[in-house]
Amino acid sequence: MRRIIFEASAALVAVKLCLNEGNLFAKDRSEVKQNILSRDKIVPSRKQQEEKMSGSNSKNPFDVLVIGGGATGSGVALDAASRGLRVGLVEREDFSSGTSSRSTKLLHGGVRYLEKAFFNLDYGQLKLVFHALEERNRVIQNAPHICRALPTMTPCYSWFEVVYYWAGLKVYDLVAGSGTLRLSRYYPAQKAVSVFPTLAKECNGRKLRGAVVYCDGQMDDSRLNIGLACTAALAGAAVLNHVEVVSLLKDEISGRVIGARVRDNLTEKEFDVYAKVIINAAGPFCDFLRKMADSSAANIISPSSGAHLVLPDYFTPEDMGLLIPKTKDGRLVFVLPWRGKTLAGTTDSSTTITDLPQPQSEEIDFILHAIEDYLNIKVRNSDILSTWSGIRPLAIDPSAKDTASISRDHLVHVDCPGLITVSGGKWTTYRSMAEDAVNAAIKHGELNPLRRCATADLAIVGAEGWKPSAFVELAQSYVRRKQTRDGKVVPGALGTSIAKHLSCAYGSMATQVASIAQEEDLGKRLAHDYPYLEAEVAYCARNEYCETAIDFVARRTRLAFLDVNAATHALPRVIEILAIEHGWDKGRQKVEHQAAEVFLRTFKPGVTDLVPQKQGK
Repeated sequence: MRRIIFEASAALVAVKLCLNEGNLFAKDRSEVKQNILSRDKIVPSRKQQEEKMSGSNSKNPFDVLVIGGGATGSGVALDAASRGLRVGLVEREDFSSGTSSRSTKLLHGGVRYLEKAFFNLDYGQLKLVFHALEERNRVIQNAPHICRALPTMTPCYSWFEVVYYWAGLKVYDLVAGSGTLRLSRYYPAQKAVSVFPTLAKECNGRKLRGAVVYCDGQMDDSRLNIGLACTAALAGAAVLNHVEVVSLLKDEISGRVIGARVRDNLTEKEFDVYAKVIINAAGPFCDFLRKMADSSAANIISPSSGAHLVLPDYFTPEDMGLLIPKTKDGRLVFVLPWRGKTLAGTTDSSTTITDLPQPQSEEIDFILHAIEDYLNIKVRNSDILSTWSGIRPLAIDPSAKDTASISRDHLVHVDCPGLITVSGGKWTTYRSMAEDAVNAAIKHGELNPLRRCATADLAIVGAEGWKPSAFVELAQSYVRRKQTRDGKVVPGALGTSIAKHLSCAYGSMATQVASIAQEEDLGKRLAHDYPYLEAEVAYCARNEYCETAIDFVARRTRLAFLDVNAATHALPRVIEILAIEHGWDKGRQKVEHQAAEVFLRTFKPGVTDLVPQKQGK
């Protein structure tokens, strides 16, 4: 009897401890959110971040220094800062300037991985799908203004394909469980064509038998990345773009990596940054950084490229994508509506690592021919508005016996004392990659976080208080005042298209952009037929660490990716506004224009090898 009473008491104490711990965790999480998500809170200035970064020393180091400002690096900075650690982050170019702005814009579990899991009886692949689907929903939940659910159609030109794809995508629904965005469904041929009018009724002599529609997530990758970096800054991290690692600092006695010598590429100023642990999140350039610490380190990155091109909007419906499952070489091709245009792309081509990867002409031809087989309208080279390529850093575990096996999962590896590398994975799983990397840093560096990981349901800046109908309030409450060529200021309606764009790009912070357009006479469009406003240039310079013209046309807005000619047209006005915001002289404006023109030429179809490539991170 005593034993029963004792065990019951012990169980009660355990329950109370769990409840108390849960309450403390909820309180910690609430404090983090309150600190980050005040709408009026402004990110620290670049000068303040530089002072914070250069103020570290061997006796007062950061807990963590993150190298690389892509999705993973920015996610690591946010995770570590939200746990109460002292965090610095440096990025050689701009946040999301590499792979993280050049994705297919999908948040997905991986239909291909699920297929391989069943055919190869590979439980590891199945775990990847389970995990990615869970993370997909977290990303959408934490950034609902930037992400959306996107139905995607898989056309079937035989009854076998109908059964095969229907069954496979029903399993995809089953794996997603309660996290299913929308259940997959079969459309007869007539309905499929009515929903997707450009879909071919016949392909390679076979008649359309219907289509299976499933649902995954879609996002604006660089806007999400910028949001992560700014949220990390609001959480207390010192984040600096355009700051390059020159060398790693080591303790002379132990050989432990204790920091980095960095150079601000905007001012050419160099200084040392000290940290207890360095996290290498340099994406495709991870190996260059690893070799700074150990010149004999074996490469762990196996680069894989994805080529993409942008077409006018009439190739796809506004809310339905197309998955082409069978191509000549077995790769998938996606044809997706994105930001008012059509995005077509494929992945998994072998490549070399360069700063500005460009799709080769044969890759563009491959995509065009694949699309033409499944559409009832001709796709011409002259339809292409922009092209780009991204490098996915697939990782090989250096501790694995079989180094020929390339993992689709992410890798967290202690390279040497003081240096941890995180690589592999994909955009969808950036948050869990960051969590694993910070956990490894805490263990390796014996760090003392104030809180546990809180990023599973931590909204990024702009997400708190946002709702899908927020654009209506913008359209009703603001006008955009713009200057005419003769210097007069005239008011104009914000309009639905502009209001929707601002709401989806900036979330609850869109009111600040609209206010600038109204109060500072910066309401003019930057390019005809596009919703981007002059006010966005000023807002991004003040609140999103937009330091160059390229930062704006490529990553704060997506104009370079959507229409390279429109971006070129907008460039002079973008530079003019940035010059006012940053105090540039005529010389700096000229340099900005030249650099941006060279950069934009890499987005023109059929133009390759225009930019001399430098390597390293």
